[in-house]
Amino acid sequence: MSGFLRTLEFLSLSVWLGSDVFLSFVVAPGAFHVLPSRDQAGAIVGFSLTRMHLGGILCGIVFLMARLLRTRTLSSYVTAPAVCVIAMILVTAISQYTVSARMAVLRVQMGSIQATEPGSPLLDQFTKLHGISVALESVVLLAGFAAMYLLVRELSSLK
Repeated sequence: MSGFLRTLEFLSLSVWLGSDVFLSFVVAPGAFHVLPSRDQAGAIVGFSLTRMHLGGILCGIVFLMARLLRTRTLSSYVTAPAVCVIAMILVTAISQYTVSARMAVLRVQMGSIQATEPGSPLLDQFTKLHGISVALESVVLLAGFAAMYLLVRELSSLK
């Protein structure tokens, strides 16, 4: 059972990291390259980002539950890999429920990001929030890589 639960830890973290990398380096750039308008591309990326955030939070919960069931102690949540995953969940929730939510409101207020005049206060706010969103996603990705490294190191120290 321990091997299965450890596999769930690796799998949930891998799925989350893989989806983040795929969205950041394939879906988002591809949407803005292929679709005819920035508004359409933004809609696809926003939709995908929401699904990735919710899936990531679910993956983080699966990771933590598998870890708890495997170790049978709450102290496993203060280990480095678990702290990284907890941070990933928190940063993702902040991104989804504050930054992305505010960006969605601004998108509706502008009607079209592409047609909004440069220098518009709404567009300026949106651009600032977009930068924050990218920074938060970078934190999640780096924490995920750290968690994976620490998880592998933790496993190799058991041998």
